[in-house]
Amino acid sequence: MKRYFAIALRALVPAALALPALAAARPAPSPPASYPQLPSETPAHFEQPTGDWDYERRVAEIPMRDGVRLHTVILLPKGARDAPILLTRTPYDADEMTERESSVHLGRAIHGYDHPTDVVVEGGYIRVVQDVRGKYGSEGDYVMNRPLSGPQNPTAVDHSTDTWDTIDWLVANLPESNGRVGILGISYDGFLPLMAMVNPHPALKVAVPMNPMVDGWRGDDWFHNGAFRQQGMPYILEQEATRKNEAKWYSTHYDDYEAFLAAGSAGELGRRRGLEQVGFWRKILAHPAYDAFWRDQAVDRVLAERPLEVPAVMIVHGLFDQEDIYGAPAVYDALEPKDGGNDRVFLVIGPWRHGQQIREGSSLGAIHFDSDTALAFRRDLLAPFLAQHLKEGAPPADLAPVTAFETGTNVWRRLPAWPAGCVDGCEVRPTPLYLRADARLSFAAPPEGGEPYTEYLSDPAKPVPFIPRPVKAQGARWQEWLVHDQREASARPDVATFVSEVLTAPVKISGRPVARLVASTSGSDADWVVKLIDVSPDEVAARPEMGGYQLMVAGDIFRGRYRESLETPRPIPPGEPLEYRFDLPTANHVFLPGHRILVQVQSSWFPLYDRNPQTFVPSIFWAKPNDFRKATQRVHHAPGRASAIELPLVVGR
Repeated sequence: MKRYFAIALRALVPAALALPALAAARPAPSPPASYPQLPSETPAHFEQPTGDWDYERRVAEIPMRDGVRLHTVILLPKGARDAPILLTRTPYDADEMTERESSVHLGRAIHGYDHPTDVVVEGGYIRVVQDVRGKYGSEGDYVMNRPLSGPQNPTAVDHSTDTWDTIDWLVANLPESNGRVGILGISYDGFLPLMAMVNPHPALKVAVPMNPMVDGWRGDDWFHNGAFRQQGMPYILEQEATRKNEAKWYSTHYDDYEAFLAAGSAGELGRRRGLEQVGFWRKILAHPAYDAFWRDQAVDRVLAERPLEVPAVMIVHGLFDQEDIYGAPAVYDALEPKDGGNDRVFLVIGPWRHGQQIREGSSLGAIHFDSDTALAFRRDLLAPFLAQHLKEGAPPADLAPVTAFETGTNVWRRLPAWPAGCVDGCEVRPTPLYLRADARLSFAAPPEGGEPYTEYLSDPAKPVPFIPRPVKAQGARWQEWLVHDQREASARPDVATFVSEVLTAPVKISGRPVARLVASTSGSDADWVVKLIDVSPDEVAARPEMGGYQLMVAGDIFRGRYRESLETPRPIPPGEPLEYRFDLPTANHVFLPGHRILVQVQSSWFPLYDRNPQTFVPSIFWAKPNDFRKATQRVHHAPGRASAIELPLVVGR
C-alpha cells in the first residue's frame, strides 16, 4: 500500500509543477471601460429622530490633563434643570451600557449592568457613563486596576486624576445640572468610586462603592490568602488582550474540572492560552506573595492613610458575593474611624450575590429571604441617601450607620456600628466553637483522653470540587455557588466534618468568624479550607427540598506556605502541628433552634483555586507533575492543640 501511494505521488508531481506555468501563460482579462453602478440606498449619515424620546443622549470625548480623551456618554432626562449627576466609570463599554434596548425610554436604555434603574429614572438624575482609559472608546493605555500615581505607577495620571478631570468638565459643560455629582458602581466599577475619593473634586458630594475590588491578594478577585483564583483567568485574557474584549477564552472540556486538571498548573494553562502576552498576567506570575506590588494597591490601606473628604459614603456589601467578598467590610474598617460624627460613612450589608442589589433580591438559589431585599435597599436606603446629598431641599435620609440583613431570621437590623448584634443591651463576644473527636462540634473545650486528631488523605489528582461536577462556572452556577448545598463535600473521605448537637436556642453571629486551625501535614506545603455551615432540620414541612440542606455561612482558604509571613513563603515542617489563623468572610446570621452547626475542613477547592502540590516549590504557578503528591492531613483537637472556629457571638438581649 505504501509503495502504491509513492508511485501515484511521483506521477502527480510533474503535472502539479506545470500548473503555475499554464496559469501564467493565459492573458489577463481586459477590464471593461466602466462598471455600471446603482446608487447606494444607505445615507452617508443617518439622523435618528428623537422627538418622542424621554431623554437626550450626548457623547463627549473629555480631555484629561495629559491630553488623553475619555469616551463619555451623557443621558439627560427630557427637560432636565438643576439636575444632579450620577457618574459611573467603567472598563465594560459605556456605549453598550447605555443602549441596552431600542427604546425611547431611559429606563429601557440603561436596564441592567451597574444602573440602579429605578433610582436613576425616578430620581431625575443626569446619568453619565465613561470608558476608563484604554478601554473601548477611550484613548490611552489600559492597566488593570490602575494604581495611584506613586511606587506602582510612575506617571502623573491615575483614576483619581481622571475622575477629577471628568467631573470638572461635566459641571462646566452641562448647564442642565446643579453642579453636584455622585459616583457609584459595582465590582471594578465599585473600585473606581474609591479612587475618586483620593483628592476628590469639590463637586463630588457622594460615593457609593458596591462590592468593590479592594485587595486582590487578601480576598477579592485574584487570590484568597495566597491561593490563586484560577477561574478568573478567562476574565484576565478577555479584559486585557484587546481594547474591546474581542479575544475569547476557548474551552477544551465541557467540565472545567477536567480542563484545569489536564493543564497541570495555572501557569501552564496560561501558557497554552497565550496569557503571557498579557501584562497583568505577567505581573501575577511575578508576584504570587503579598509583596509591595499588592500592598501598595490595597485600597483599604490607601484610604486609611488619607483624610475623608467626600461628604457622604455608602459602602454596599453582599454576604454571598462570589467575586469580591473581602473589599467592602475592609473599606468600612478603614473609613469608619474617620467619621467622628457617625454620620458620613454608612455600611449596607445585604443577602446578595455580586451585584444583586440592583436586580431582584427575594432569593438566591434555593435560599429565600421572604421579601425583595434588593428593592428595599434601593427604595428605602439608596434613593433617599442620594437625594439628600445631591438634591437641593431633599429631606434627610433616615439611615442608621449600619443597615444589615440578618440571614436565618430574614430581617433587616439598624445598627450603630459593625460588627454589632443589636442596638443596645448586647455585645459581640469572640467565642471558640471547638472541633472535637468523633466528628463533633461544641462550645466546650475537648477533654483529656479523646482522639488527638482527625485525619484525611488529600490527593491532588482528585481535588475536592467547589461545586458539584460537571463544573461549569457560568451563569447561575457561578453566581450562586456560595449558597450551594454542601452535602456532597460532607460525604467525601478527604473532607473532615464536625457537627454540633441540634440547637435548642438560637445562636447569633455578627462579624468575621476566625479559623483557628491546628493542623499538620505529611507534605511540605498545604492548603486549608474551612467552612462554617448551617444545617437545616432533617425535614422542613413548608419546603421539603430544604430538609437537611447545608448552607455555607462563611468559608475561605489559606495557603499554608504563608503561615509565618504573607510576603515570604516557607516550607511547612512535615508532621508538625501548627496553628493556622485566618479570618472567614463577614457573616450576620442566626442558627435557629432545630438546626445544627457544621464545620468542614479540606485541602482543595477546585478548580476555583489552583491545586497546591503539597510539596514546597518556589512558585506553584510552575509546579511540575511529579511535584503533586498525596499527603496525610491531620486536624488536631487534643487539649492544648484544639482547633476551633472563633465565632463573633452576639450575647445579651
